[in-house]
Amino acid sequence: MLVAAAVCPCPPLLVPDVAAGAAPELAAARAACTDALGVLAAARPDRLVVVGPAEQSGRGTHPEGTQGSFRGFGVDLDVRLGGDGNGDGGSGAASERELPPSLAVAAWLLERTGWSDAPIEGLGVGEPLEAERCIQTGRDIVAQADRVALLVMGDASACRTLKAPGYLDERAAPFDAEVARALGAADVAAVTALDAELAYELKASGRAPWQVLAGAAEGADLGGALLYDDAPYGVGYVVATWS
Repeated sequence: MLVAAAVCPCPPLLVPDVAAGAAPELAAARAACTDALGVLAAARPDRLVVVGPAEQSGRGTHPEGTQGSFRGFGVDLDVRLGGDGNGDGGSGAASERELPPSLAVAAWLLERTGWSDAPIEGLGVGEPLEAERCIQTGRDIVAQADRVALLVMGDASACRTLKAPGYLDERAAPFDAEVARALGAADVAAVTALDAELAYELKASGRAPWQVLAGAAEGADLGGALLYDDAPYGVGYVVATWS
């Protein structure tokens, strides 16, 4: 059963070493993420599953101890998804794949806050993963332990301004407003109903992970709180908690 969830954005710029001189611009988002992780810890989960967008189609699991890095963004910084690398996540074929960037950002957030409250598993979901499979994935996750928490990584649209990565699309602001409302209210039905095609056109990387959350939260009767909602660099970033 799902006992808590934290929704966080996943731009590598959230990591100060990557952002460099622009780091202060996302200080409020970082602080909100820290608060959101505190909600997860307070829920005393038996298991934490980190879900984030990945480039491959379908789903890819990343066991505890899987490594990631920000070298692709010009920074010699390594992270690890929980653990010390001596357990199941420290060796074997499954852990030879690096974390996708979204889960590397999550690993950095967890290291930054000193997460030690429950074992961790990572799950990367590809953008083509249809809503029905996302929902079922969420259901499957929470069926595996009595008290499950989710850290859900993903960005809203990337089309809020002329300088945004996806240029300006006037559909982006209303889409992001509904995303922030639904996530802030823990509105399972609204998250389930997000338009996958529109999300793809607006370059919203969070759609599939959010719908995994919706599947996991069915019947959990959780309340929501919106901690952060802004669009620096023309990209929608939302931090919310469900508990």
